Amino acid sequence: MAGGDAGARQRPNPMSDAEPQHSVVFTPSGLRGTVADGATALEAARALGVDLDSVCGGRGICGRCQVVPATGEFPKWALSVTEESISPPGALEEQYRGKRPIGPGQRLGCGLSIQGDVVFDVPPESQIHRQVVRKSVDLDGLVVDPLISLHYLELAERHPEDGTSISVQIGEQLATDWDLPEVRFEPTVLPALHGAAAGTTDRPRTLTVAVRDRAGAETIVGAWPGFVDRVVGIAVDIGSTTVAGHLCDLTTGEVLASAGRMNPQIRFGEDLMSRVSYVMLNDGGDRELTEAIGTALAELVDELIEAEPSVTVDRLLDIVLVGNPIMHHLALGIDPTPLGQSPFPLATDGPVATTATALGIEAPWSSLYFAPCIAGHVGADTAAAILSEGPHREDAIQLLVDVGTNAEIVLGNRERLFAAYSPTGPAFEGAQISAGQRATAGAIERVRIDRTTL
Repeated sequence: MAGGDAGARQRPNPMSDAEPQHSVVFTPSGLRGTVADGATALEAARALGVDLDSVCGGRGICGRCQVVPATGEFPKWALSVTEESISPPGALEEQYRGKRPIGPGQRLGCGLSIQGDVVFDVPPESQIHRQVVRKSVDLDGLVVDPLISLHYLELAERHPEDGTSISVQIGEQLATDWDLPEVRFEPTVLPALHGAAAGTTDRPRTLTVAVRDRAGAETIVGAWPGFVDRVVGIAVDIGSTTVAGHLCDLTTGEVLASAGRMNPQIRFGEDLMSRVSYVMLNDGGDRELTEAIGTALAELVDELIEAEPSVTVDRLLDIVLVGNPIMHHLALGIDPTPLGQSPFPLATDGPVATTATALGIEAPWSSLYFAPCIAGHVGADTAAAILSEGPHREDAIQLLVDVGTNAEIVLGNRERLFAAYSPTGPAFEGAQISAGQRATAGAIERVRIDRTTL
């Protein structure tokens, strides 16, 4: 066999009937079909019209065709997927040295063979037509009352015999310059104090500290050498389908950057009850879903910080999250299965205050606040909508509707509020209906303009 390996196996036709057939599902597109045993994920994607990138033509060079194989029970598609459904990493993946590293839990689509029924998720970076998720924010009329204030300090030069601690010096200077006599220190800031207060030949002992005022208790939550005039926070809406975030200046309220991405939990189920079913049917499924959204949040925070050149991650001091009750529970590592059956009890209906690092977000000085849920299927996102639109502040009766994968409806005024919930995802995203799809690449086939009427 000239110019080739005589022992090499000929690739099967992915749609051939001569080979045993396996069911294949790709998310988030939802495209599914059957392919021949031994076909690669890339071949299956091409045969089914899935949006999976590849520049090198399947030679294992570009690394663009990465997919995330999922295992477990998938009632929606009546599939049971095991680790034996795909081939183990072979020479193509083991020898891969491309510029785009193989991500955690990901495989090269051109390097794995299908050996059974499978479910693959195509991450955004592997899609040719990457989903653009935009959610605007309108802050007109917003009155900013910051919890965090910045204070610039000039510390006196130290005498060789002066053993006063840095924290005491900063406390004394805050009392003298800013009338803040009793300020405490967040323990996470203490390691940075020596570097922040150390002077140089070019710069005297000057630093900026961030003080959080919460219920009359002032706490230093950040410290930087020299003059700093901007610290930031991030507001995130964890939706069932999309995760959207805004980077905001904590002093002015200005929105500095916005970003969004698909919720990676979609590969475990398009709707909330499918994800709860996945947790019920798969041991450790709740951890998988928590890890998926945790990774997405960390990546979204990194993207927002990188989008604004004037800030670094040590300037991020606040993260606020909202989401429906199941997203709330999964993001916080709480088992969501009780929310899958009546009476749909919440683990907590109060706000949750913790740190960003507790959720795996590398923002060492950032606190994290998850707004309170209202009821079993009316979550923190609805609480935030009520707070923003203010029907509870008005005499006139208002109707507030949040239409997404789930619809929350609030009716009332300052005397009383009623809330209800209904799933609406199938109507908007083509879930379990014969004709329809999510608003993504290919949803609009063509646009025609009448030249006469325009």
